[in-house]
Amino acid sequence: MLTGESIPVEKVADDKVFGASINGQGSLTIRAEKVGDETLLAQIVKLVEDAQQTKAPIAKIADRVAGVFVPAVMTIALVTFLFWYFAKGESFVFALQVAIAILVIACPCALGLATPTAIMVGTGRGAENGILYKRGDVLENTHHIDTMVFDKTGTITQGKPQVVDIIAYHGDESKLLGQVASIEKYSEHPLSQAIVEKASAEKLVLAEVENFTSLTGRGLQADLAGQTIYVGNRRLMEELQVDLTASETAVLAATQKGQTPIYISANEQLLGVITVADLLKADSKETVAKLQSQGIDVVLLTGDNSNTAQAIAKQAGIKTVISEVLPDQKSQAIKDLQSQGKMVAMVGDGINDAPALAVADIGIAVGSGTDIAIESADIILMKPEISDVLRALSISRLTIKVVKENLFWAFIYNILAIPVAMGVLYLFGGPLLNPMIAGLAMGFSSVSVVLNALRLKYMTLK
Repeated sequence: MLTGESIPVEKVADDKVFGASINGQGSLTIRAEKVGDETLLAQIVKLVEDAQQTKAPIAKIADRVAGVFVPAVMTIALVTFLFWYFAKGESFVFALQVAIAILVIACPCALGLATPTAIMVGTGRGAENGILYKRGDVLENTHHIDTMVFDKTGTITQGKPQVVDIIAYHGDESKLLGQVASIEKYSEHPLSQAIVEKASAEKLVLAEVENFTSLTGRGLQADLAGQTIYVGNRRLMEELQVDLTASETAVLAATQKGQTPIYISANEQLLGVITVADLLKADSKETVAKLQSQGIDVVLLTGDNSNTAQAIAKQAGIKTVISEVLPDQKSQAIKDLQSQGKMVAMVGDGINDAPALAVADIGIAVGSGTDIAIESADIILMKPEISDVLRALSISRLTIKVVKENLFWAFIYNILAIPVAMGVLYLFGGPLLNPMIAGLAMGFSSVSVVLNALRLKYMTLK
């Protein structure tokens, strides 16, 4: 209901479920934690309403113009009335008719509608695409962004480790994976879960193990099929005096790509290596390339170690990397970029991203992130795909383009219509504008502005 996923999402005990979702099979016992205005759906509705009601800075142009325009038109109408009545000797009814035509056709309805209609349609188009702008000024300012800063874990990457490669030096990879997963299923470490999930995906039958022991900071050991198997890091293998020569080339290549090697040994002999990594999201590389093609600088900002950050950045095509930073240092990094005259957007999803999201000119939170990140951001991407960043920029550009079109046509309409209403054509033998026709023309100008704004619903997002 919230993300538009076509495949059901598995839920287990203690998972959060959302109102208006469909329970496919089985039964649920749920605890209502948020009701009424506190529900996620109600918050989404409120965000859209707030964005539509907030006046964008560009709207102030129309307000300033209208502040001068209205008294100017009333003065023109009065002067025109006096001109026709006294200077030209026309009847009172004739002079009054001309003055009324001026007031009617110059009514600044189109000016007043130019910005809010486009903002409403723009925020609605964003909501349809799972992009929520918290305020109208955010929708306007987003298209000015020239620097896009991404967090790594959960933003550029999938946020959970996965098995990348399995190298077996004795036997086949499938057997090695089954042995390791049989041991790792007793551990709650994220890397262990990645291996167990890989074995499950390949439908391997896990064996029972004995004497399972967790070796803190080093790995695991357990008895399986009559031998003690060790699974862990390089430090554990060195303690066991296992010769790692056979794995050096493969491990070096893996670590350069930001992957974590897990060694497996038995009887002081290296059985194999499994490499695990937090992989790039499917759309990360393409999104970065498109941003760069639009002249936007892309920066990777992460608290992760430099080697991993550089490896992920290389895969994603990001040239600038700021790594090993704490949450407060992240916000300082954003300020440093802003001090260089850059208009900075920050994309993140974690608690540690919240300060940077708040400091950035535009904070963009991935909707699957933490509540504090979402609260700190200006734009919320309800889906995990970061390609929605491109759509957010596109909607902003198109909205401002339509606003400018609306303002232009509203100004041109009044510039051309007022002289006609004043009777300039009549002075040279042409027709005189009837107030009823003036009313029709004024109404059509407002309708044309609304119709132009509605084009936003059908414009192609790039």
